Amino acid sequence: MTTLDPRLAEMARGTRRPPAIVIGAGLGGLAAAMRLGAKGYAVTVLDRLDRPGGRGSSITREGHRFDLGPTIVTVPQVYRDLWAACGRDFDAEVDLRPLDPFYEIRWEDGSSFRARQSTEAMEAEVARLSPGDVKGYRRFLEDARRRYVVGFEGMVAKPMHRAWETIRVLPEFAVLRADRSILGLARRRVRDERLRMALSFHPLFIGGDPMHVTSMYALVSHLEKEYGVHYAMGGVQAIADAMARVIEDQGGRLRLNTEVDEITVRNGAVEGVVLAGGEALRAPLVVSNADAGHTYSRLLRNRPRRRWSDARLGRARWSMGLFVWYFGTRGTAGKWSDVGHHTILNGPRYEGLLRDIFMRGHLADDMSLYLHRPSVTDPTVAPEGGDTFYALSPVPHLGFESPVDWQTEAEVYRRKVAAVLERTIPGFEAHLSASEIFTPETFRDRYLSPNGSGFSIEPRILQSAWFRPHNVSEEARGLFLAGAGTHPGAGVPGVVSSAEVLAKMVPDASGARQAAALLEAAE
Repeated sequence: MTTLDPRLAEMARGTRRPPAIVIGAGLGGLAAAMRLGAKGYAVTVLDRLDRPGGRGSSITREGHRFDLGPTIVTVPQVYRDLWAACGRDFDAEVDLRPLDPFYEIRWEDGSSFRARQSTEAMEAEVARLSPGDVKGYRRFLEDARRRYVVGFEGMVAKPMHRAWETIRVLPEFAVLRADRSILGLARRRVRDERLRMALSFHPLFIGGDPMHVTSMYALVSHLEKEYGVHYAMGGVQAIADAMARVIEDQGGRLRLNTEVDEITVRNGAVEGVVLAGGEALRAPLVVSNADAGHTYSRLLRNRPRRRWSDARLGRARWSMGLFVWYFGTRGTAGKWSDVGHHTILNGPRYEGLLRDIFMRGHLADDMSLYLHRPSVTDPTVAPEGGDTFYALSPVPHLGFESPVDWQTEAEVYRRKVAAVLERTIPGFEAHLSASEIFTPETFRDRYLSPNGSGFSIEPRILQSAWFRPHNVSEEARGLFLAGAGTHPGAGVPGVVSSAEVLAKMVPDASGARQAAALLEAAE
């Protein structure tokens, strides 16, 4: 039986609340802090950035507010459940607006596809592109629903640190042919290459290669249909700020501009953390929302590791990198009326480009872009009469044998991106005001992401569930993980759900008996 650090039991018996430290104020870390605060812990959240949100934070340049990372809000119920666990009403604190259409996909031949929530509207879009594929699309929707039941309802918010939890779903995975890729499933259902792309690209939003990640990710199509796609007024930053307010109202504390250098361990149990400046903070419960790779390779660098050694992390497949150009324009609010909130611009290749990004590590001359234009929904993101954009291009991460030298290539690649955008928002460069570029090197340095990857470990089938870094760490008692690098994975619903998983393993702080179960729950 594991013995609890006596400080925690003593605090639980007295009037003081047991302390907990959360490393990282990303959405997963903030959600974890909310859950722990609701359980009675005195939570301190530490983050090296100057505002909460992590990759979901924002910057402001010349009056333009740029969401730096996620922009699409799906499955709002995960937020409502999180707020409810804290005795709060999410909808009273965050203004969500449904989008319709969700997004538009465009191809170089001039064709397009508008994703909608209505099944009838989606079938009409399919029929407009390829009438012979309507029946196959209906079968794909049923595929998506079945995978949602098994993969989302059955696994996302459940602990997966015991092998049995994954083994027990293998028969259902076999029936659903989870060994096939999402692109492979789309190929079986529709013939039109454009539709195959439209039904299979979603894993790119969480760092996965559609040619290799499991067909279980078809469940995203069901999520969109069931829950819609939303935008939070004020951006995802508004959600992060609202989360921070809940934490502070619970009596928790956020320390920004504060970097954790090491997680300290004594006798196999977490003792606390040491900050970059040398200050030591003690707590027998630590949750790391830092990338799992950074947590193990850097924060536990002075500890022998049983499972997540440097060698094992080196063998992992990492998600792709991201090139993101944030830019603002003046006097363009009435221009480009055909360009909505979310637009996906396809290049001439789909599968070939995926191979370049994920397999070859080659920065291709052609590209596909996600263009975000929040100013059509939220006028507060830009000065009056202006627009705020970001253009995102998936690119190779920095872990290949000959990584891209972004110090040399960033401006060259930006000009290539601008040339692609010119076909969609002609003349935009004449109106440019603010401009900021993030490359994989920025992700490495700003977010401490191994290999500058955008979404931590790639969500392949053998890097998911039990095979992924666990929410409860094997390396030290009292250490837990939240965020994109652990179960259930990347994407905002996933990182927020990782805190729900954690809450199921950490007991309420009230009473010595419950507190003494803290480490026993990890056994």
